[in-house]
Amino acid sequence: MVLQRLLERVEKAGELDRASDPLQRGVQATLPRRLKDLLHGVGLGHPLHPVVVQLPVGAWMSTAVLDALPGTERAATILVGVGTAAALPAVASGATDWSAQSREQRRVGLVHAAANSIALGLYASSLAARLAGNHRFGRTLAYTGLAAAGLGAYVGGHLSFRQGAAVNQAEPYLRQIDDGWHDVYGWDELVENRPEVARIGEVPVLVTKVGDQVTVMMERCAHQTGPLGDGEITEIGGAACVVCPWHGSTFRLADGAVVRGPSANDQPLLRSRVVEGRVQAALP
Repeated sequence: MVLQRLLERVEKAGELDRASDPLQRGVQATLPRRLKDLLHGVGLGHPLHPVVVQLPVGAWMSTAVLDALPGTERAATILVGVGTAAALPAVASGATDWSAQSREQRRVGLVHAAANSIALGLYASSLAARLAGNHRFGRTLAYTGLAAAGLGAYVGGHLSFRQGAAVNQAEPYLRQIDDGWHDVYGWDELVENRPEVARIGEVPVLVTKVGDQVTVMMERCAHQTGPLGDGEITEIGGAACVVCPWHGSTFRLADGAVVRGPSANDQPLLRSRVVEGRVQAALP
């Protein structure tokens, strides 16, 4: 509870923006779009960061076990080296996700990054000590690094499960839609390639006519609930897509697939049909 209260104070700490805002601009300006999409996890089905952190964390946890056993110095040194090297793509993917988060999330993300940077520095120092033959000091540094990484993991959990960073924020809207078909729009009222916003109960949905096809998807962007109804329709790879006006996440209308980040999650799509001149939608 103490850590939770501290992180709640960090969320409100506007003075952190003096460091956060320039760093965010730097990350966004440095990385080309294709690399950012790769690091976000576009095409993977969810963010890349939780995947790539498995290797450094697994290597460092295994090191902790080996360091408690006699005669394992060489194996432990190799694992420390593997974990330290594998942390670099984890840092890159995490920084890319962080740069597209809300201001409150970025403040907490700075603490997450600081804890993990300390852990990485301690493990790099542990590797240097071990290679120099000082395995006892190397073990001390490694266990300290593991504690720092554990703190970073706790803060990362706060980011994901308390603040909703990098989760599909459009998915919960599906739970608010009742079973069955719902009337959403008149077919003749739709203008081709112009998104329209309708509601199923209190849930906003995006209704779009492309040729003789109609698609209905959640209107709030999966990334940060941006209003897709204010977005533009564009064509990518021969397919019509909607672009979120907030951060540029781009989703294919035909199936909701994300084609450009920062979202790494597909946009939830509803089943749709036209009955007696009315567009109807139902849960997938």
